[in-house]
Amino acid sequence: MNAPLLSRRNLLLQGGALVVGFALSGRNAQAQIFAPVATDGFSKPVAPDQVDSFLALGADGRATIFSGKVDLGTGIETAMAQIAAEELDLPLDRVTVVQGDTALTPDQGPTYGSLSIQKGGVEIRQAAATARARLVQLASERLGLPADALATENGTVRPKSGGKAINYAELVRGGRLDLKVDPAVATKDPATFALVGKSVARIDIPEKITGRFTYMQDYRVPGMVHARVVRPPTIGARLESVDEASVASVPGLIKVVRQGNFLAVVTEKEWAAVKAAGLIKATWSKWEGLPEQDKLWQHVRATKVTKDDVTSSTGDAEAALGQAARTLEASYDFAIHTHGSIGPSCAIAVFADGLLTCWTASQMTHALRKQLAAMTGLAPEAVRCIYVEGSGCYGRNGHEDAAGDAALLARAVGRPVRVQWSRADEHGWDPKGPPTLIDLKAGLDGQGNVSAWSSQFHVPEGAAGNVPLVAADLAGLPHETALAPGNVIQNSALPYAFPNVRTVCHRLATTPFRPSWIRTPGRMQNTYANEAFLDECAAAAGADPLDYRLRALKDPRGIAVLKRVAEIAGWQARTPPVKEASGDVLRGRGISYVKYELNRTYVAGVAEVEVDRGTGRVRVPRFFVVQDCGQIINPDGVRNQLDGNVIQTVSRVLMEEVTFDRGAVTSLDWASYPILAFPDVPEVVSDLIDRPTEKPWGAGEPSAAIVPAAISNAIFDATGARLRSVPFTPAKVKAALQAT
Repeated sequence: MNAPLLSRRNLLLQGGALVVGFALSGRNAQAQIFAPVATDGFSKPVAPDQVDSFLALGADGRATIFSGKVDLGTGIETAMAQIAAEELDLPLDRVTVVQGDTALTPDQGPTYGSLSIQKGGVEIRQAAATARARLVQLASERLGLPADALATENGTVRPKSGGKAINYAELVRGGRLDLKVDPAVATKDPATFALVGKSVARIDIPEKITGRFTYMQDYRVPGMVHARVVRPPTIGARLESVDEASVASVPGLIKVVRQGNFLAVVTEKEWAAVKAAGLIKATWSKWEGLPEQDKLWQHVRATKVTKDDVTSSTGDAEAALGQAARTLEASYDFAIHTHGSIGPSCAIAVFADGLLTCWTASQMTHALRKQLAAMTGLAPEAVRCIYVEGSGCYGRNGHEDAAGDAALLARAVGRPVRVQWSRADEHGWDPKGPPTLIDLKAGLDGQGNVSAWSSQFHVPEGAAGNVPLVAADLAGLPHETALAPGNVIQNSALPYAFPNVRTVCHRLATTPFRPSWIRTPGRMQNTYANEAFLDECAAAAGADPLDYRLRALKDPRGIAVLKRVAEIAGWQARTPPVKEASGDVLRGRGISYVKYELNRTYVAGVAEVEVDRGTGRVRVPRFFVVQDCGQIINPDGVRNQLDGNVIQTVSRVLMEEVTFDRGAVTSLDWASYPILAFPDVPEVVSDLIDRPTEKPWGAGEPSAAIVPAAISNAIFDATGARLRSVPFTPAKVKAALQAT
């Protein structure tokens, strides 16, 4: 056994507690298989309106926080602990966070959209503040003093005038409090914060850097066996026959599982499963239902439109375009991307006594619980999903699908089954960020200002729902059928005050691959087109791109981030046309801005690029970014997000693209789907604008949205060539340079 259930959380809820909990024996304990969560007749609630659902105070003076949001490597475990410790007046090292266990944590929605702190953290803050108010009330009754004569400090309530303090544990000795979260509760004054707004070392890092951290891929349970799914050669192929004798000689073979088009092998040892999956002989039908890759954008344009979402309509854009002194038109496109998690997806499932338990790195354990229940025919209450951190995904990758595989196979063999995907599984079968195509028109008046703007976005229908489980689909079991690409229409509208604007999202009935959200879904693609095309307008007007934005922007917070990034980058006015540069390497700078529509986060960035005119290769040696996400919980954690967003998105913009033939994905490894290597990681220079009295807004996604346009605009600044098609590969760059 490498790790027990929730081993890092060390839940020792002994004696009287705010909520009666349960005990785990320590790091080397065996995993508990669907252990009942109850003590002395009390069950732990998970209803989102109950204080007891979010926190427990133990007799040892520690607090345990139960979070439905999970840490995908973004540091929110630390931020949640800070929020709770601050509101409860506890030292940070006396707060433990339990994440994403459907039997223990409230359903706070999937971990996406930069909503973890904005929603999940605010809910935990309210629960903690409600608990603290109740503790003060109990102390008031015991001491015979008014509540306003008492203060909380270091896990105690004490008279402000002096006297003996009472430990929280003494105040709840009779059991739990059974009170609802008060949404209107008075939370702490930001002026008194001791932890929130301060940089705190992340809780998870020490074990990760010393190799002691237990990832999902390292997790083990007693009696576990191993499985590999044999994937169809093409996405829509049907399984016609299987020769089970072809794997009969594999040592430790337990079972060949076939259900519909789902085929897998289960063995005692992992290597035997890998070997059997490679040896098994199966016959599949032919299928060629994908478009030709070199005709992808023609295919997108020809796809049936199910509806139009008008995301902004001001004035009369079409009439104003006809009256403009000058008009511009351009089309931008953004390639299909895979999540490409460094560690391929993994899950473990077990059926016992009519109950299904699944250990998973899913970012949406409560939603996955419902999917597994539907697939297996169980009631949701009979399914428990337990979060164990896996390789970062920043979107819906293959974690949930691996869980579906494991659940199907565990039921088939009656033992705990571990399913580990291969690299080819991950790249070939995880959901994709869908292709996006944007057509734009702008009209300029005699002074070069935008008098009219019209944009048409071609994006899949659907929103951020459940992505169909591939196992359920192949096996013919109940599963979702709607597309779930994410909220891809957001940030199609402009943040600028132009007099005539119309932005329309054409929702397409289909998209080539099973779509899901991938970091900054839609907002990245839409901001890329808007901010790059705005740069085209600035160039046509002979204006500096920064000044051009500031003239059209009325939001003071937006103006502040733009001016601040210009300051830290040492921005110098850049008025086209670009002068002929000399030498093989051309250098330029580009600027970009977003007000993130999903929340009220503002970001501005400046990219520095180097373009090798001989090879067409683009490097981004430095990127400057400024973010205002309201109240900041952990500045160091937010800077981590800025660094990660810039690095990952530079990779996506310069290198990443799913390749495919008429039947399947062909970019099945890191050679065919390259990502940014360490020598090309840019230096990220960041600054934060903290607003302690504001609500905390999202930090996990927004800064990625500005990166593509900033790079495109910088390439134009360096070369005079416009790059309108992501990724900016050397071949595309050379073609653009030749055209220029």
